[in-house]
Amino acid sequence: MSGKIDFKMIALYFSLFFIISCSSGGSEDTPMVEEQQQQQEEEMEEESLDVNSPDYWDNATMVWSDEFDGDELSADNWLFETGDHGWGNNERQNYVADDNVEVSNGTLKVHAIRNDDGLGTVTYTSARLNSRESFRFGRMEFRAKIPEHRGNGLWPALWMLGSNIGSVGWPGCGEIDIMEYVSFEADQVHFSIHSLANNHTNGTQITSGPVPLETIEEEFHNYGILWTDSYIKFYIDDISNVQLNFERPTSAGFEGWPFSQPFYFLINIAVGGTWGGLQGIDEEAFPATMEIDYLRVYQVQ
Repeated sequence: MSGKIDFKMIALYFSLFFIISCSSGGSEDTPMVEEQQQQQEEEMEEESLDVNSPDYWDNATMVWSDEFDGDELSADNWLFETGDHGWGNNERQNYVADDNVEVSNGTLKVHAIRNDDGLGTVTYTSARLNSRESFRFGRMEFRAKIPEHRGNGLWPALWMLGSNIGSVGWPGCGEIDIMEYVSFEADQVHFSIHSLANNHTNGTQITSGPVPLETIEEEFHNYGILWTDSYIKFYIDDISNVQLNFERPTSAGFEGWPFSQPFYFLINIAVGGTWGGLQGIDEEAFPATMEIDYLRVYQVQ
């Protein structure tokens, strides 16, 4: 080891010490105080946004709605799906554009119509509407009245599908049935979810089963969900009147919980099908009309 002093190395050490000292920003306590304040702010924010808090939904504000005012359906909000290919459920109706919907007196009216040519051929027309907007989480609420009960064969629904259905298909996209009704079960309503892990094709769907609602065909009711990354709760009329609570499985992947992505709304009346037609289709059930007063979306910002 040489006894010669390396002045270049000493100068380098002093330079590094000077740079480090200048970059400390003053008091040694400042970074710690700032870190503690940031942590407290984050904890307060998490607490205020606790989705399980009793007052969580009190902070929700409306971010989108269709009140169905005026005299025509908003082309900015809705598009028609058309066709008579059975829609995966052996449904009998042909979904058509325009002819089977009307907007008047503050409500959207969806009509299911029986067409008899008098020569033994009977066909059905109806409408299926998709919202152009999609949403991720929130309180989603329809106010609607189900068709008058005059016979079997009707299957109206207010529901949601994952916006990625075009790439992953059903049920991978997920399905949220905000309201389903089959006319052979009068005075009752159903709420369900579907996913790869839970769907009706293999009998594993998550459902409320039939929920009694004696005035479902005579009066408007609110049908809604409270949807977060932790649960989907289905309610009637008031958010406290929860009929089904589906909590996110602790070990669920995409197959069991595809509900952390945007979903869009659907409004339709199906005729017949694997569920709606279980007890046949009665001629007296037509024409049938479902009325929707509004659709509103609330979110906690």
